[in-house]
Amino acid sequence: MPQTTTSPTLALTAESPVLAPAYREPRESPPEPPRAPAARPEPPRSPAAPPGPGPSGSGRTAAHGGRRGGTAAAYRRLFAPPGARAFTAGNLLARLPMGMFSVSAVIMIAGAYGSYALAGAVTATGLAATAVVAPFTARLVDRYGQARIAVPATAVAVLGSLALLLCVHARTPAWTLFAAYALTATTPNTGGMSRARWAHLHRGDPAALHTANAFEQAADELCFMLGPVLAAFLCAAVFPEAGTLTGAVLLLTGVLVFAAQRGTEPPVAPRDGRTRSPLRTPGMPALLAVFLATGAVFGSLEVVTLAYVDGPAAGLLLALQAAGSCAAGLVYGSVRAPGGGAGRRLAVCLAAMTALMTLPLLAAVSTGSLLMLGGGLLLAGMATAPTMVTGMTLVQRLTPPDRLNEGMTLAVTALLGGIAAGSATGGWTAEHLASAAGYAVPAGAAAVALLVALLLTVAGPLAAGQFPRTAAHRTWDAG
Repeated sequence: MPQTTTSPTLALTAESPVLAPAYREPRESPPEPPRAPAARPEPPRSPAAPPGPGPSGSGRTAAHGGRRGGTAAAYRRLFAPPGARAFTAGNLLARLPMGMFSVSAVIMIAGAYGSYALAGAVTATGLAATAVVAPFTARLVDRYGQARIAVPATAVAVLGSLALLLCVHARTPAWTLFAAYALTATTPNTGGMSRARWAHLHRGDPAALHTANAFEQAADELCFMLGPVLAAFLCAAVFPEAGTLTGAVLLLTGVLVFAAQRGTEPPVAPRDGRTRSPLRTPGMPALLAVFLATGAVFGSLEVVTLAYVDGPAAGLLLALQAAGSCAAGLVYGSVRAPGGGAGRRLAVCLAAMTALMTLPLLAAVSTGSLLMLGGGLLLAGMATAPTMVTGMTLVQRLTPPDRLNEGMTLAVTALLGGIAAGSATGGWTAEHLASAAGYAVPAGAAAVALLVALLLTVAGPLAAGQFPRTAAHRTWDAG
């Protein structure tokens, strides 16, 4: 997005005249004295006065601007606005089932019908339906507000899950399973709505937004690490339908708690009919291709590891990869984002991911040691969170503010499509070639993502480190 007079970050974070004032922490001391002429050093701050938020777009905050902030200070600042903790708690409750539903459905259907092929086909149909429906749901959220759309959309999705449960329990014909599971495609993108709330609460403070994106990525990793484990335990220890039932209850409860926090909900931005779809923003299609390839990394890595280890240890190894990403996300969010522009930073993160994704391959091929493989997966996971955080930051900057949920949902949809393609490719490779060679698939997918990112930032729309402008962006900037 070419931008000549303001920082690229302001494309997302500048205040709008129709929005409530962004949250600011109260200062405990008078403002800093004016900067002296260049020949004289700036007067030091009083040691007793904590630094306040830096100027909009500067990336300086109390947590990020000095050496004394640290991880705890960064996250205290993030959760300081009233209602932030409450909507985060609701969002985590609603997000945990995202890692439960597919595992629960496979166990439930395969146990009742004796066919993993049917179970896989049903879950694949649900994924395809989500890829089609989710962007439209997000568009409605942008147009009418989170609470007005998320609650009824969740109710429909929960009814779909319960219908699937009843169909499986009653052993109805197979086509009813597909119809019931397709209804779950209306599930709103709770992660995207949460990121939109952070963007509203901390607009004008890019460092806090950096922390928020990192926290959300860490939450994703945590939920997708704990969700399958919880689902498998419930289905095995309680009854086969327990995983789906628990997931439906958690989803509905979490969305209701989340939607009830109206004080943190972004106001609906007025539209003048000239706002373009995020897909028509220069650079956005290429960025979605990066997410597609990155999703292939995740999908293939999971399937290849399951095929290579073929035992209970596979779950532990995959948990190491997710734990590495979760920890890296929390740490990455507590430090000031590196300079050089988000586009170039994405290329650097993908280069690190490509290099680290070769470690599991080398460990599997050369040593065959599960300990070495676990260490390689742990390190590979540490490159995941910074990559996803930077990618989501670019999505936020490229997307018109009044279509933010739609833009982030498109990114998630591309990610899910990549996961499906990566799972199929990794499974085929592990079955027809040596199982250890399957680790070449995630390494190759990471290299493809890196190549697309380089084209985007070196010769593409983001080559100058700036971002296309829209009428909606200028409305936000007018504040």
